[in-house]
Amino acid sequence: MNALAAVVFDLDGTLIDSAPDIHHAVNRLLAAEGRESVPLDAVVGMIGDGAPKLVERAFTATGAAPASADLAHLTRRFLAYYQVDSARHTRAYGGVHAVLGQLRQDDIGLGICTNKPESATHAILEALDLASFFQAVVGGDSLDGVRKPDPRALMVVLNRLQVAPGAAIMVGDNANDVQAARALGMPVVVRAGGYTRVPAESLGADAVFADFAQLPAILSHLR
Repeated sequence: MNALAAVVFDLDGTLIDSAPDIHHAVNRLLAAEGRESVPLDAVVGMIGDGAPKLVERAFTATGAAPASADLAHLTRRFLAYYQVDSARHTRAYGGVHAVLGQLRQDDIGLGICTNKPESATHAILEALDLASFFQAVVGGDSLDGVRKPDPRALMVVLNRLQVAPGAAIMVGDNANDVQAARALGMPVVVRAGGYTRVPAESLGADAVFADFAQLPAILSHLR
């Protein structure tokens, strides 16, 4: 590949552990609809494909799936609950700030490509002192109906960074990240221990890391 010019990160399960706050909002919605609550580990397995899919999975796990006509309304209510407390218990993983700071010092462009709604993404980045690292952010509702694994979302981030796919690397935690990157011919690195329903090692990434301190060396090797 060309010299590394940019790194694009997923958010949930990659840079931040957001599951506790998502879990709280999901259970608020379920309780309001007369459904039983779901445990944290179940919600972790529901994350990654955008808010509508998360809500659909939560309702399917506690009874009948919501009618398609009701899903948009339920999703809006979930997001209203979530955005009130989206960073109460959410934390950046250890080493994230240091690695992002090092990449910026090396003049590497940084972007976010997530299926989380854009407004919640910006709020969390601000709350966790991460916003200043990123020059481009695309969320699950930033483009009409376009979410990972659709590579168009990732391509928009790269366009905003003014970087070609061959000069960038994707860092994520699940199959959506790998598929989006592969569709653009980009190398992809996966964080182990993220929000994936299969082992990280089985996702087909170019490298897997467990500790953010490992990431700079991996990026250097891949470029």
